[in-house]
Amino acid sequence: MRNVYSYPDAKGLFGIFNDSFPPIIDGVSLTVENYVYWLQQAGLEPCVVTPWNPVKIDHDYSVMKFFSLPIRSRKPYRYGYPKLDPFIWRRLLKTDFKLLHSHCPFSSGRLAVYVKKHRHIPLIGTFHSKYKADLEHSFKLLPWCVPIIMKRILNFFNSCDEVWIPQAQVEETVREYGYKGKLTVVENGNDFASVIKGNLWDYKRDAKKKIGTDEDCINLLFVGQHIWEKGIGVIIDSLELLKDKVPFRMNFIGTGYASDELAELVKRKGLSDKVKLNGVIKDRTVLSNYYAGSDLFLFPSFYDNAPLVLREAAAMGTPTVLLSGSTASEVIRNDRNGFLTDRTPEAFAGMILQLAADRQRLRRVANEARNTLVRSWEDVVGEVIDRYRIILSKK
Repeated sequence: MRNVYSYPDAKGLFGIFNDSFPPIIDGVSLTVENYVYWLQQAGLEPCVVTPWNPVKIDHDYSVMKFFSLPIRSRKPYRYGYPKLDPFIWRRLLKTDFKLLHSHCPFSSGRLAVYVKKHRHIPLIGTFHSKYKADLEHSFKLLPWCVPIIMKRILNFFNSCDEVWIPQAQVEETVREYGYKGKLTVVENGNDFASVIKGNLWDYKRDAKKKIGTDEDCINLLFVGQHIWEKGIGVIIDSLELLKDKVPFRMNFIGTGYASDELAELVKRKGLSDKVKLNGVIKDRTVLSNYYAGSDLFLFPSFYDNAPLVLREAAAMGTPTVLLSGSTASEVIRNDRNGFLTDRTPEAFAGMILQLAADRQRLRRVANEARNTLVRSWEDVVGEVIDRYRIILSKK
């Protein structure tokens, strides 16, 4: 990566704000981790600002934490309460930030706005999630809270100097929330981009052995939060339709508020011998083996904007089945670099059945998915640094 110190006015701390950060693992926390790593590799100094977590992890960069409490309805997430932490405000104002980039509009995002206003430092906000759907779940018993919080989210993005989105179709959601300003598309990267060096199919065959899957089955995978909004119920209903028609193995990886109910549903549908719930897998090497050892990645979600998991699967030669019309499907060309179908168990099961019988079709689409959907984080953050430089030069 280029030497950013050749850029004028590049020295100083780059504040990266987000409400989730390891040990919490999700798409946005992985994005933040990769931003930090590649910013460091380029010679910049990142500083992460995030809610406190009782699990201690050592970092070789600055991490500023503020008071938080667990969110009961969304374990293992925590919500930050900076108003109950008198120290964080003073620390932020005394820190020599050069630029601020918030990946979240909630507590950490509000702290970023505070620093921007008091120190006159440029602020970027990235729109990652469909926040309204999250709020509607969290505030089922207090629905009147949702429009109030949505107004705060809009205020956050209106306070930013630039608003970034991970792919073009996310603009529909941002406009629906009421944001009228300019939007810049900055894609997400993929830390599995360079894992496979040799023959893809030899690598996948070895990965199947490592995770104990069967070559004679069609091996299916879901990675992500175990929440109903992501369509995990559709997956189970589809598998019930398939259980007497084709041999398969299904792996779920992740956790969420629906994990226990999902386990019960698997038992009730008589799928316990075919479906395995693996929980969270933090070891990225092990996770990459699950991606590579699978034939299809299942993602029947209208909830997600630009999921990292789709690109991670593509990097390991595993194409995804998505929903026609979903925001996540914007980058997919049906039967070229992925597969699109309707959000019914019958349609989803029918697609899996077709692909189980046509492995050449699967291979062709897997190769194209790797060619068109995989971009390294090093490349992405190189673009990010160029954009930071332009913002700083304007300042």
